[in-house]
Amino acid sequence: MTAALLAARVAVAGEPVEISSAGLLPGGRPVPPEVLVVMGERGMDLSGHVSRRLERPMLSADLVIGMEHRHVRECVVLDGSAWPRTFTLRELVGRGESMGPGGSRDHGEPVASWLERLHAGRDRAALARPSSDADVADPYGGPLDGYRATAAELADLVDRLARLAWPATGRGPAAPATGRGPGEPGAPDPVPSPS
Repeated sequence: MTAALLAARVAVAGEPVEISSAGLLPGGRPVPPEVLVVMGERGMDLSGHVSRRLERPMLSADLVIGMEHRHVRECVVLDGSAWPRTFTLRELVGRGESMGPGGSRDHGEPVASWLERLHAGRDRAALARPSSDADVADPYGGPLDGYRATAAELADLVDRLARLAWPATGRGPAAPATGRGPGEPGAPDPVPSPS
């Protein structure tokens, strides 16, 4: 869901941003029916999406976003060099917003430079400690209303991220979906972006 929401949101920025998703579970799975319903209610058709398993080469992306603390940890275990550019969605948005104007990416600024500011002061040792503060709830296997609540939370976080990372997106409505899909429920989303 995150990849589809983010692709729709940054489409209005006019920057060439490639967004893809992958997860920790084996790939080849279709989108859960609940996701199709919830995203369909948002005008997004994800019926053609098939999940992919996260592989090390994907972690060379400019930005890697996980939905849970454990996703970030697994990414960093798979490729330690990904640490400075791998965040949970909540952490990334929270760090950016807490910095005030300095937390937004300047027009034309390389993503790596922006992420360097947001990464400053992070404690890699914290990856070893259990944490759910930065997690987005995984609705997989739960009721449809749980999927709706997660989709609403993701839409809010994605809008806030878009205003930080691609300020040209402003506060207007999201663009139509691109058809790129959600990956597995609760999966980390590698997000290659312009540098």
